[in-house]
Amino acid sequence: MRYTEALSSTHTSQAANKTLRNTYGLLSLTLLFSALTAGMSMAYNLPHPGLIITLVGFYGLLFLTHKFKNSSLGILCVFALTGFMGITLGPILSIYMSFSNGSSMIMSALGITGLSFLGLSAYALVSKKDFSFLNGFITVGFFVLLFAVIAGIFIKMPALQIFISAGFALFSAAVILLQTSQIVRGGETNYIVATVNLYVSLYNMFLSILSLLGMSRD
Repeated sequence: MRYTEALSSTHTSQAANKTLRNTYGLLSLTLLFSALTAGMSMAYNLPHPGLIITLVGFYGLLFLTHKFKNSSLGILCVFALTGFMGITLGPILSIYMSFSNGSSMIMSALGITGLSFLGLSAYALVSKKDFSFLNGFITVGFFVLLFAVIAGIFIKMPALQIFISAGFALFSAAVILLQTSQIVRGGETNYIVATVNLYVSLYNMFLSILSLLGMSRD
């Protein structure tokens, strides 16, 4: 019995390590590709596609990614999704670059996002804690932020914008902890799904921190 349990534990650990390596490897490549498309978008001064096209493109590609998550087409969908998000990011970065200290704000946001990701990931990896209790927080937080974003379209209130940006940063941190924990504990075995979840969290966290830095400048 003990031998069987030990063998099962070893197999689970090996599978988790493989998923973790594949996830971080694919995440690194998609982040580089996203940065490339964002740079091209800035270089060609492309306009922002707008909220509707952004949402349709994002959720459409996200649906395809989940549909083909168990095939090589899933990897192509991941790059299509992250490349598209990079294109939507370019015009936003161009606006910040027009500020006198725009480049320093972008670099600061990148640095804070990167350090936050490393810290959260390291904590989940070393502690091996079960962060499934965050599921409730993430679900409630999603709807709260959704309503806040809708309200923010009609109510131009600085305090509300600060709440939305800070809320998305905390929401993204919770998703990173939960997703990493699921990989380590063997609850998530599909590295394509894990990569997309982590990428979207990093994307939202970066924009949230950048927004907070921009508001502090004002």
